[in-house]
Amino acid sequence: MSNIPTPHIGCNDKEMIADTVLMPGDPLRAKYIADNYLEDVVQFNAVRGALGYTGVYNGRKISVMASGMGMPSIGIYAYELFKFFDVKTIIRIGSCGGYLPELKLYDIILVDKCYTDSNYAVVFNNDYDDYAYPTESVVEALETSANELGIKYEKCCIHSSDLFYHLEKSYLDDVKARGCKAVEMESFALFTIAKALNKSAACLLTVSDSLCYSEEMTPEERETKFTEMIEIALNTKL
Repeated sequence: MSNIPTPHIGCNDKEMIADTVLMPGDPLRAKYIADNYLEDVVQFNAVRGALGYTGVYNGRKISVMASGMGMPSIGIYAYELFKFFDVKTIIRIGSCGGYLPELKLYDIILVDKCYTDSNYAVVFNNDYDDYAYPTESVVEALETSANELGIKYEKCCIHSSDLFYHLEKSYLDDVKARGCKAVEMESFALFTIAKALNKSAACLLTVSDSLCYSEEMTPEERETKFTEMIEIALNTKL
């Protein structure tokens, strides 16, 4: 009995999805990448608006698909891509909020460790570790790509939160004391699932907000202005 299409990915041919999937949160960012960077594009998913595309970039087949927001959402799509569509690597390319004043809008973060106060891994596979880690070989490949392109990045620990609005000072102080320089809502689940299924995962982030000053990106900028992060991911050789 076939496991595809799944309840959330309406693709009935595994060959339509590449071994490597770039995963922004925003469906419109996935469409932007497909429209502006990929050739010979085919759309393989539109279920619940989680747009997914496969195309060719510099001679390599690559897919891009939206994850939605939060660990439960990326957890569904990452699990189904890994488990049922034989995807080998997922690289999250998302936005984050900076915890430190030295992080400015459009700065790029390469995640080397992820802390959470969520119980996602406890429920998923009885894992009580508060930290999750990307796949070292993928991180190294992303570094090589960034260095070859001459794009600066910050390699650091980030915080994966269940909450977008949580600004109580003692909470933030505790998270920063754990080494977190920025916050987003998906990476911990992605890393947890990849480890459990013996797959590969990594995360690049662009600072879109700051908890230290009031400047922030518009929704349109979040869709279209993350070009350096996108180019690092697209040019990563795995």
